[in-house]
Amino acid sequence: MMRGALSLLGLSDFPLVHPGDDLCALVIASLDRNGVALERQDILVIAQKVVSKAENRYVDLCGVQPSPRALELAAEVHKDPRLVEVVLGESRRVVRHAPGVLIVEHRLGCVMANAGVDQSNIAHPDMAEPALLLPRDPDALASAMYERIGARFGVALGVVISDSWGRAWRRGTVGVALGAAGLPAVADLRGRPDLFGRRLQVTETGFADEVASAASLVMGQADERMPVVVVRGLSWSASATAAATLIRPAEEDLFR
Repeated sequence: MMRGALSLLGLSDFPLVHPGDDLCALVIASLDRNGVALERQDILVIAQKVVSKAENRYVDLCGVQPSPRALELAAEVHKDPRLVEVVLGESRRVVRHAPGVLIVEHRLGCVMANAGVDQSNIAHPDMAEPALLLPRDPDALASAMYERIGARFGVALGVVISDSWGRAWRRGTVGVALGAAGLPAVADLRGRPDLFGRRLQVTETGFADEVASAASLVMGQADERMPVVVVRGLSWSASATAAATLIRPAEEDLFR
């Protein structure tokens, strides 16, 4: 997938995003301000949080009334019952829970902690205790940005909407793709020869996830204020697929 040196360029001084903001316009303006002209097969990686803020995916915990189920589950996981109620509202089902841990299957199909509900780097002028939900449809949003920003620069590019997740058997968070457009989210390497000519039988790479993880090194997790990164130096010939193709079907999942 790499054609040479890989570069990661974070767009500096990106403005704070508010509900109703035109995120495409903000990204284009930031590219212009940073003197970046997109090239063919550049990949724009955009943090989920600014997408959710633009979509006004806020919930004020002060107005949440926990259900009996949320109260019971909150006592078991030692979390705010109001937060647990919001998590349940964003979830298809609870997969695992323990003190301090609540793993669910999100309505988008992802298995993740707390349904992605977040309270870090969040502020809302009209809410006392704001929390932020994941975007409504990250793949659709990535597709819209692919069309509009690609048309603005006259190039075929890739777009990834990224988030930070923990992993079941390893410490630390890594970037993953919630939405993708213009690139193959999963790269199928089956049939290609290895170093000694043996054909690969099962190898698929999570291309969009790998791109998101690389970009997260530049985005950071605290006060970096760099939610958009341009990844340059990759190439692909396979057809573009949505990030939803990264989700393993339940019948292939040995751990649920």
